[in-house]
Order: sequence, then structure tokens, then C-alpha cells
Amino acid sequence: MYTHTDLARLQSQSLKMQGWIRQHTFSPENSKQLRRFSSWEVAELILKINQSTFRGKLAADPSLPGGEVEEDGRQRWFSLEEINELRRRMKANRKSLMPPRPPGKRAFRAAVANFKGGAGKSTVALHLAHAAALDGYRVLVVDFDPQATLSHSMGLTDVSEDYTVWGIMARDLIRETDRMNSAVTGAASGTALPERKLPASLRDMGLDELRHADFIQKTCWSTIDIVPSCANAAFVEFASAQYRHLNPEWTFFAAVSRYLDGIADDDYDLILFDCPPAIGYQSMNAVFAADMLYIPSGPGYWEYDSTTSFIGQLSEALEDLAAGFGSTFPAGKVSLPKSFVDIRFLMTRYEPGNDLHRAMLEAFRKVFGDHVTTHPVEMTRAVEQSGRFLSSVYEIDYRNMTRETWRRARASFDRAYEEFRGTVLAGWDKI
Repeated sequence: MYTHTDLARLQSQSLKMQGWIRQHTFSPENSKQLRRFSSWEVAELILKINQSTFRGKLAADPSLPGGEVEEDGRQRWFSLEEINELRRRMKANRKSLMPPRPPGKRAFRAAVANFKGGAGKSTVALHLAHAAALDGYRVLVVDFDPQATLSHSMGLTDVSEDYTVWGIMARDLIRETDRMNSAVTGAASGTALPERKLPASLRDMGLDELRHADFIQKTCWSTIDIVPSCANAAFVEFASAQYRHLNPEWTFFAAVSRYLDGIADDDYDLILFDCPPAIGYQSMNAVFAADMLYIPSGPGYWEYDSTTSFIGQLSEALEDLAAGFGSTFPAGKVSLPKSFVDIRFLMTRYEPGNDLHRAMLEAFRKVFGDHVTTHPVEMTRAVEQSGRFLSSVYEIDYRNMTRETWRRARASFDRAYEEFRGTVLAGWDKI
């Protein structure tokens, strides 16, 4: 007979091997490092200017970053920091190379969410984050998924559950409970209100003393930060149910939204959420905090069926929240019913030559209309390889494969990102 102790022992054994594999997936120093980018990548694919123009600007201004030159002198390689300095200081046709951003707005928040495991949520979130960083944006990614694929892909292998979304939610419960208890009398009647009590085991963890920055970690991308996840954070669903019992008036679904509201408007340009493949306390926090839903789906019938179930159950969950909490919390940035500036469906693992894939894409477009993105993410060898090595296509050195294979994969994600950026810019003014 086997019990939870046997499961724990098996997990412990697996975690040891898991950690070893993840460490050896990255650099010999056991940390992920971002590669340099060649001058033709910087000119044509990142800054989107002619190579000869780029070389001319470097020659005309010796104070500009020159990158590292190969021994034969034929190619220069630039770091992301150097690329961003070039972007700030160079102009093309008298126009700034900085990406567009509405003035006076906070960061735009997009949740990548669906039921189906394997739909490409983490892959899409990773590539959108990297593409946005190469586009000049400052990005914060929030990993809501206890599988922590996005966190591992960003190079984080040792994360404490206290510094995950669970920590943010527990901290919010303590602070919101204390705020409610500070209102000792009812505004209308003047009668004393019951005090909401939390167990010492929760308060003694000291989570309410954590600062905003304590939950945010750096990545090897200088303009991408992350609120990471870890396998131990899986118990958040059980813990959150207990927390709601301790304080039924706690607006649990708004915990992460309140946390993000505490970040300065100009700290980041884009905030991306990678959601778990389920509707629960974590995913509802992501959905509630998001300005836009980005829903990836593979090209199979079961994935279409799962996507249909997802939006149906999400609709019911949001309706229940509006009915159950609509009049219980004070006015402010938290409001119900929840609304989004846009909802988009993105097909992943798409093969243009596959009849079934083309038929499913057409079915998506017939049902969801303009909510389906124009450009699906195509399945290529480079995409498969990027997933195998916990990296995006943007991180893979094109010299490790044929350049055409690499460019085809990058072009697919570039098109998907350009469409994503257009949707973000269109919706930014509405938040």
C-alpha cells in the first residue's frame, strides 16, 4: 500500500534529477545567459534598418556601441544592452527607433490562458516576452502555473513558494483583512463589526512584511523581469480555499491586480501572464488583472473542444464573481463585472500543408471571427528545438542550424508578435 509519504519520496527523487537537468540545460556556470546578436540581426530584424545604413551610422559616430568583433573582422556581435543604447541614440529617416508607448499610461497586461495542456501557453508567453524585449519594451512576466515552465525557460531553477503568486495572495489576504478590521464600526449604523481573525501560522510567516520588489526577479534578459513560480506553489488552490473560509469578504480574485497596481506606471511597458491549464484561484487572478485575453490553441478537434469549454467556464466564473462580490468591496481600481479591451485566439503548432490544420483554422475563424489572429504560429524544426532546450527561437543561435530553418521559425513568431503588438497598441488607450 502506498500513501502520500511515498508520493513525497518519489517527488523528492525526481526533483533532484530535475534540478540537475535544468542546470545542465543552461551554461556551464549553471545559469542561463543571453547570447549576443549579429550585426545583420540587429540591423534587419531588430532595428529594421538597412545593413549598410547601420554600418554607416556606427562609422560616423565612434561613441556608439560597436559590439564585439570576430577575429576575422567580418561580423560584429551586440549585447541586448548595447542594442537598447543604439535604439535610444540612433534615428532612421529622422525618426526615433524607440517603440510606441501611450504617454501617462500604466503597463498593458495580457493573460495567455487556456484549459488545454500543450496548447502552447508557455511557449507563446516566452516568445512574446522576448520579441517585445527585442522591440525595446520593458517586460514583466508573471508565472501563475505551478509547472513553472516559463520560470525555468527564463533560467530560474531555485524558487521559494513564498515569492510566487501564492506569496502575493497570502500577503494580500493579511493586508486586506487588517484593512477591514481597521473599520471598527459600520458607516451607517455605527455598530461594531465582527473582527476577522487569521491563524498565527499564517501571520508568523512574515509575508505581509514583504515589499513589492521582493517578488520580482531578474532574468538574463536585462529588460525582462519575472514573478516566478515553482512546483511547491501547486498547493495555492487548497490554501486559497482555506483563506476564503477565514475571510469570506476577501476579494481573492483581485489580489494580483492590487499587487500590480502598486507598481509604478513607468516601471514596465508590458506585463504578460502565463496561466495554468485550469480555472482556479491563480488563473482567476490572472484573468481579473488582465486587460486582454490571448488564448492559444492547437489545430486539433480536442483542442478546439477544450477552448470552447474554457471560455464557457470562464464566462460562468466571472459572472459568479460579479454576482457574489459586486457590492461588497469599496470603490477603486477593483470593479465588476470584469471587462477586457480585447480577446484573441491564436492557433499554435500550425502546419500550412496539413489539410486538417487548415480546416480547423477555418472553423475557428467561422466561429470566433475577427477574434482569431491572422497569423498562426507555425510548427518548424526550430520551434521544436527551442522547446526542447527551454529557449525561444530568439535565443537560439542561427549558426546551430541552417539559417533558412531558423529564419522561417523566427518569421512565424515575428508575424505573431507584430499582430499582438498592434492589438496591444489599439487597446492601450482604452485602459
